[in-house]
Amino acid sequence: MVTLTSHFKQPPISNDELQLVRASRATMPLAAEFRTLSIQLGEDEERQTQRARRLPKFLRLPRWRELLNEVLPFKSPHGQQERQERQRLVALTRITQQLRGCQFHRDTVKEIYARMGILPERGLDVEAAESRLVRHGANVIRWRSRRQILRVLGWFFGGFNRFLWLSVIVFFLCWKPIGNPPQTGNMALGIVIIVIICMQALFNAWQEWMTSRALESITSMKPECAVVVRSGRQLSVSPAALVPGDIVVLRAGDLVPADIRLVQTSVDLMLDRSVLTGVAEPTIGTTETTSANYLETCNMAMMGSAIVQGECRGIVVATGNRTVLGRLNKLVHRQETAPKRTILQLEVRRLVNGLTTLSLVVAAIFILLWAVWLRTSFPGFMSVSDALANGVGVLVTFVPGSLPISLTLALTAIAKRMQRNQVLIKNLTTVETLGSISAICCEKTGTLTQRQMVVTRVAYADAEVHAAQVHVDGGVAARRVYETAAWCNSAVLDPETPHLPAAEREAIGDATDCALLRLATHMRAVQVPEPSTLLTIPFSLRSRWMLTVCRTEEMQDPFMLIKGAPETLLPRCTEIQTASGEIVAISDEIRSKLRETQQRWACEGCRLLLLCRRDFGKENPLTELVDSPAKLFVAAGENVSHLTVVGLVGMVDPPRPEIPGVVDTFRKAGVRVFMTTGDYAHTAAYVARQCRIITSATVDGIDQVLDTSEHTMADEKRKEEIDEAGSAPASSSVSSDELSRQESRADSQHTLATPRSLVVSGPELRGLSTAAWDAIALYEEIVFARITPEQKLQIIEELRARDAYVAVTGDDVNDLPAMRAAHVSVAMGNGSEVAKAAADLVLLDNNFSSVVVAIECGRLVFINLKKVIIYLLPMTNLSEIVPSLLNVVLGLPIPLSTFLMLVINTISDVWASVVLINEEPETDIMLTPPRNPKREKLVDAKFFLQAYGFIGMIQTISGHIMFFLCLYLRGGIAPKHVFLAFNKWTDGYMGKSKDELARLVSIAGSAHFMALVIMQWGNMFVARTRTVSVFRQNPLWGPKSNTLLLVAIPVSILVALFFNEIRWFNTVFLTGPIPVEFFFLPIPFAIALIACEEIRKLVVRRCPNSWVARLAW
Repeated sequence: MVTLTSHFKQPPISNDELQLVRASRATMPLAAEFRTLSIQLGEDEERQTQRARRLPKFLRLPRWRELLNEVLPFKSPHGQQERQERQRLVALTRITQQLRGCQFHRDTVKEIYARMGILPERGLDVEAAESRLVRHGANVIRWRSRRQILRVLGWFFGGFNRFLWLSVIVFFLCWKPIGNPPQTGNMALGIVIIVIICMQALFNAWQEWMTSRALESITSMKPECAVVVRSGRQLSVSPAALVPGDIVVLRAGDLVPADIRLVQTSVDLMLDRSVLTGVAEPTIGTTETTSANYLETCNMAMMGSAIVQGECRGIVVATGNRTVLGRLNKLVHRQETAPKRTILQLEVRRLVNGLTTLSLVVAAIFILLWAVWLRTSFPGFMSVSDALANGVGVLVTFVPGSLPISLTLALTAIAKRMQRNQVLIKNLTTVETLGSISAICCEKTGTLTQRQMVVTRVAYADAEVHAAQVHVDGGVAARRVYETAAWCNSAVLDPETPHLPAAEREAIGDATDCALLRLATHMRAVQVPEPSTLLTIPFSLRSRWMLTVCRTEEMQDPFMLIKGAPETLLPRCTEIQTASGEIVAISDEIRSKLRETQQRWACEGCRLLLLCRRDFGKENPLTELVDSPAKLFVAAGENVSHLTVVGLVGMVDPPRPEIPGVVDTFRKAGVRVFMTTGDYAHTAAYVARQCRIITSATVDGIDQVLDTSEHTMADEKRKEEIDEAGSAPASSSVSSDELSRQESRADSQHTLATPRSLVVSGPELRGLSTAAWDAIALYEEIVFARITPEQKLQIIEELRARDAYVAVTGDDVNDLPAMRAAHVSVAMGNGSEVAKAAADLVLLDNNFSSVVVAIECGRLVFINLKKVIIYLLPMTNLSEIVPSLLNVVLGLPIPLSTFLMLVINTISDVWASVVLINEEPETDIMLTPPRNPKREKLVDAKFFLQAYGFIGMIQTISGHIMFFLCLYLRGGIAPKHVFLAFNKWTDGYMGKSKDELARLVSIAGSAHFMALVIMQWGNMFVARTRTVSVFRQNPLWGPKSNTLLLVAIPVSILVALFFNEIRWFNTVFLTGPIPVEFFFLPIPFAIALIACEEIRKLVVRRCPNSWVARLAW
C-alpha cells in the first residue's frame, strides 16, 4: 500500500460525494472478511491443503437429524455451533478458490483488451453490451431473501408461535361451534394468546429492523451513473447496465461501479478502499501488477472504492454478485440474517423445544385417553370442547414463557454491570461466551504494556550511545538519526497543541513511530531543513519495513529513508555510519557485532529497529519518476538494497502495573494467557516474564515441540501396527496399549500440574504438522513472537480446532481476521477505530484487568440462569401438568384452570426470575476452571431430578393438599369423594347443584393457585444458592444481600388478588375469591421446602462423596 503525501495533494473529494462510502464503514464485517479472504489468497499450497483437510466435505446434516437435534434437550449444542462457524469457513474457502482463478491483474493491458474482445478507442458495441447484459445480468448486488409477506409470516408463525396459533384455533373451536353451550372463557383464552403472539412478533420485527439497517448501507455503495466508452463514444449509463468488457471512465469523486482492471491512469491516481479494507488511507492506482494477490494489487479497483484524486480508465471484469463486494456481501448478509447463536442460546432453545415436544405428547395422550376411554366409560364427564381445551392448555402452559425473557434480561443486566466497570459489550450474546473462555491471545504492545514506547539507546558501528546523549548531540551521525526517525514516520504531533514546544507535545500514532518522533523532538541540537516527502510505503508485517522517499532544498535529488526489522534490512545493507558520522563498509566483524548487540538488547526487553537510508548519487533512478507515484513506488521497492545503516535503535515499553496480578487471576481461573507479538522472541520472553505469562524456570522451543510430536506420531503408528497385527499375542497387544494409555495419562497430568512454557517464532510455525500443533496446544504458557497476521489467524484456528474457547485482543486492521475467527474479540479504548469497530468487547479504561470482570460476568450469567430455570421449571411443568393428569386419569375436577396456569407462567413468576438474574455468586467463581460446553450443560438429568423429583414434587403435593382442604372446609366434601368422581360430579352430587359445585371448584382452584404462589416464595429463597445455606447468604443483609427479592412477595399477592377477586375474571375465566385462611395455610409448606433444601445442601457440603452430593445439580 502507498499513502498519499503532501507532494501530490489536490482538492480532496467532497463530503457529499464520499458520504455513502463513509457511512458504509460502519459495516466492519466486510473489512474483517476481506482481510481473511486476502490472507487465504496468499497462502502457500501446503497451508491450503491443511485448511481443506480440516473442513468436512459435507457439513449439513440430513433434515431429520436437524429436526431431532432441535427437540432433544439433552444433546450438547457445541457441535451445532461449530458447524455454523465451519459453514462460514467453507463459504470463504469457496470464494478464495474462485478468486484464485482470476488472472485479470496478471494480464498486461494488451492481453486484457484481447481477452475481453474490445478495442481501446471503440470499447464495446451497443449491441454487444445488450447481449452481454442478457447473459450476465444487471450489475446489482442481490441476495436471496424471503418476500416481505414471508418475513411477516415468520414473525407471527415462527418458532413456538406455531403451537400457540394451534392453541388459539382449538380454543376458538371449543367456544364455537364445538362448545355446547359456548364457553366465553375459551374465547377469552384465545384472545389472550393472540396478544402474546403479537407482542413477540413486534419484538422479532424490531430485532430484524435493527439488523437490516447495517446491511442496507451495502446497497448504497453504487454511484448514480457511470461513464463508459461504447461504439467509440462516451456515454452516461446506469451502473446496473454495466457488463464485463465495458471501458469505464472515472474521475476524482466517483465511486467505482464494478470490479475493474485499470488500463489507463493519471500519475496522481489515488483510491479510497476503506469500505473493503477498513484502512482510511488512500492507495495508489496503477496499470501494472504490484502483487500476485488479486485483492492487494494496485491495478484493480473494486466496487465500493472511491476515486480520491486523479482519473483513470478501466475494463469491467466482474459485475453484481460476482464482484468482490457482492461475494462478501452475500457472506455477511447470511451471517447477519441468521446470526450465530451462542451455546447458551442454543441450550435454552433446545430446552424450550424439548419441553414443547413433551407437552405435545402429553396433550395427545390426554385427548387419546378421552377418545378411547372417558368418552365411552364416563359419558358426560368431559365434553369434546373440555377435552380439547384441556389438551391444548397443557401445551400452552408447559413451556415457561418467561424463560426467553429471562435470558435476554440476564444478558442485559450483566452487560450493564460490565459497562459500570468500563467494559463496553456490543453484542449481548457475547456475554455468555466469555464464561467459556479458556485461552486469551494478547497483543504485547498496548494490551500488556503501557503503549509508552521510549527510545533508550542507539548503536553505531563503533559505539553504543544512551538516548540522553543523542538528545544533545548535534553531529552528522545524530542528524542522520534525526532524519530517519522524524521523516520516515507515520506519527504526528497533537494538532490541538501547536503553541507548545515540540518536545512537550503528545505524539499520536503507532507506539513505535511515536517513540521515534519523541526522540527526534528532543534532539534540540540538530538543525535540518523541512523535507518534501514524495512517497511513503507504510510498515507492513509482511515486509517488516517502512520506506519514505524525500528531498530537501539542500539535496534536490530524491533519497530513501527506511526503518524496519534488523533481520530483514541488515542483509540488504552494505555500509554503516560510526558515532562520528563516517561511512564505512560493513565487515563480517561489524555484522557479527550488530547481531550480538541485537541479541543482548532483546534479552533485556528492548524492541529493536534498524534505521537505514540510501543516497543514490549521480545515477539516481528516482529523479525522473517524482511526478508518477505508481512508477516511483515500483522503483523504490526494487531499490531496497545497498543501504547504509544509520543506527540500531533499542526502545522499551514497560508492562502495565496491574498485568502480573491479572495473569495470576486468570491462571487460578483456568484461563491460559498467551502473548502474540511482532517482536523478537528474546524481547517477548523478557516482557512475558515481567508480566508473569512465563513462570517456568525452563522454556521450551520449537525443537521440544517437534520431539514431542514425533514421539506421539511414533506411538500412534506403533499402536496401529499392533492393532493390525492379528497374529500378535493378545497379552502383548494389551500391555502395549495399556502402556501407551499410561504414558498419555501421565503426560496429561504433567501438563495440568506443571505450567510448561513455550516460546516460538512465526517463521517456525510454517509447515507444522497436526501432531506438532497438538503438542503446542498442551502448553500452559506460550509466547508467539515475530508473527504475521496470517500466522495469528492460524493460531486462533488451530486452538479452536482443539476445542479451546479463544479470546483475542486486536489493535489495527491487520488483526481483523484473527478477531473475526476468535470466539470473543477485545479492543482497548485507545486502540484504532477499526479494531474498536470490529471488537465484541471494548475496554474503555484501557485496563486489561477489566477482562477479568468480563469473564466473571460471563460465568455468572450461566450460573444465574440455571437458578432462574430451577425456579421456573417446577412450577410451570410438574405443578401444572399434574392437575390435568389427575383430572383425566382419576376423575377429579380440574384443580387448576388453564388461565391461572398462564398467569403463573407469564406474570407472577417474572419479577422473581428477573431479580434472581442479579444474584451475586455464592462462591468465588474465578477459582474454578472455565465451563466446557461439551460436558457441562445448562440442564441435565441431575438438574431435572432436582426440579421435578424434589422441588416440583413438594410444590405439587402442597398445592393439591390446599385444593382438597378448601373443598372440605368450604363444601364439606372429603378427598375420598373427589377421587374417581368422573361423571358423578354434577347436579345432586353430595347434595349440591351443578353451579354450586362449579363455584366450589373455582374457589378451591384459587386456593391451589395461592398455595403455588406461596410455595414459589420458598423456592425463590432456596434457588439463590446451590450448596451454600440460605442463612449464610440471606437476602436481607451482608455483601450478597438482594432485598429486591422480597418485593416478589407483595407483587405476587397483588397478581393473585387482581385475577381472583375481580368479578369479571371470575365470570369469564372461572376464577374464584381466595379464602383468607389460604393466604396463611401454605406458609408452613414453603418453610418445609426451605428446610428440606437446607438439609440437602448440608449433606452435599459435609459428605461430598455421598450419593446425595453426586446427584446435586
